Amino acid sequence: MMNKCCGVLPIAIIGGGPVGLAAAAHLVSKGESFVLFETANDIAGNINRWSHVRLFSPWQFNIDKVAKQLLEENGWKAPIHTDIPTGAELVTQYLAPLSKLPTIQPHIHFNAKVTAVSRKGLSKVKTAGREKLPFVLHVTENGETKVYEAKAVIDASGTWATPNPAVSNGIWTDKELELKEQITYEVPDLLGKQRERYAGKHVLVVGSGHSAIHALLDLEKLKEQEPDTNISWIIRKSQVKEVYGGQEKDSLRERGQLGIRLENLVLSGKVQVYPSFMIENFEQSGNQINVIGYSNGQTIQVESIDEVISNTGSRPDMGFLREVRTDIDSVVESVGVLAPLIDPNLHSCGTVRPHGEKELRQPEQDFYIVGAKSYGRAPTFLMATGYEQVRSIVAALTGDWEAAEKVELDLPETGVCNISLTREESCCETEEATKEKMAESTCCTVNPSPSKSSSCCG
Repeated sequence: MMNKCCGVLPIAIIGGGPVGLAAAAHLVSKGESFVLFETANDIAGNINRWSHVRLFSPWQFNIDKVAKQLLEENGWKAPIHTDIPTGAELVTQYLAPLSKLPTIQPHIHFNAKVTAVSRKGLSKVKTAGREKLPFVLHVTENGETKVYEAKAVIDASGTWATPNPAVSNGIWTDKELELKEQITYEVPDLLGKQRERYAGKHVLVVGSGHSAIHALLDLEKLKEQEPDTNISWIIRKSQVKEVYGGQEKDSLRERGQLGIRLENLVLSGKVQVYPSFMIENFEQSGNQINVIGYSNGQTIQVESIDEVISNTGSRPDMGFLREVRTDIDSVVESVGVLAPLIDPNLHSCGTVRPHGEKELRQPEQDFYIVGAKSYGRAPTFLMATGYEQVRSIVAALTGDWEAAEKVELDLPETGVCNISLTREESCCETEEATKEKMAESTCCTVNPSPSKSSSCCG
């Protein structure tokens, strides 16, 4: 519930990506003032870092409904809903036009990094009266520190800028940091701007998510053009087939095709795969890198690596939220209530049941973490999920509790769902037990039904 103390103060949005801009659009539609802080010097700074990558979801899942309405009122024409955009197209055809709408553009601050959020005059420890005080945001804006007040805060800052290290225990070692010129944690443009860096080299890819798969498939194309390019691949999973995903069963065709193409690459012998490999450290060997680790109890070295592409996921930056009261899961680092549904130790589901303000509500009143950051280290977030999150939250912040409690989302299934029973109950428990924990949802589908849940529990 919105506090009553703060008069005409705006709602602060942290992050100018798809979900942050969707929040802005919903606030505009409700006649609510806002201020949006984007770290980069242009909109969607994180997406611009992987602009060459094609998404696996078509436009119909990538455009927020309220944002679309605002754009169309200003003469915008939507892309063909079945087309699949690249990151660059997502920005130029949708996010940039949205950010330039006259009701949104004046309220965006670029080169603006939020460094701290707190309640005015109170540390996190103080309880009495804190909900009556506005939030205070410290922002480094164009090199100058500024302070802003807001009556609510929506953190949509994402996780892309804070990647995980390649070392398997999750800790940054000095050796890994020293090799930053030869290790990238992004998805390099292997066939374009960064071709010369990787062509004819021995390239190691670390990771088993969509970013790693994309890098491997681009390296395959590079090898066809530059046969001296050698590809090695380290994964922590015990079997490479676990990475292939739903393939032809995936209702997002492009996502399924990634798995099919990856399997063909592995079967071709063009990539040396190291499964069950836990990286302990790196060492410099002349101009090359040796990777030291172990597999099935045996010490192994992968030698003579020229370049490393580490795509082992990312983690939320909670440092600037230290003075805000949050409920964050200790394992996944997601919003607490979401953790049992998205914990990768439990399942590989690409979707999660629809959720909104109630599930995302934090101990700090009128403060929310949304988007990829709400999933913490879990890699299964979809943009459409974020759009539903902010729709519900904005409805609640503006007093429309009926709309906040509605579910307005239908997501495609991955076609597979690997389940482990190690953390509380699984998605396959009885309906009664499931309702007690997470309402009437399953882990595999947003609209539970026997036919759909069978893909998870069969």
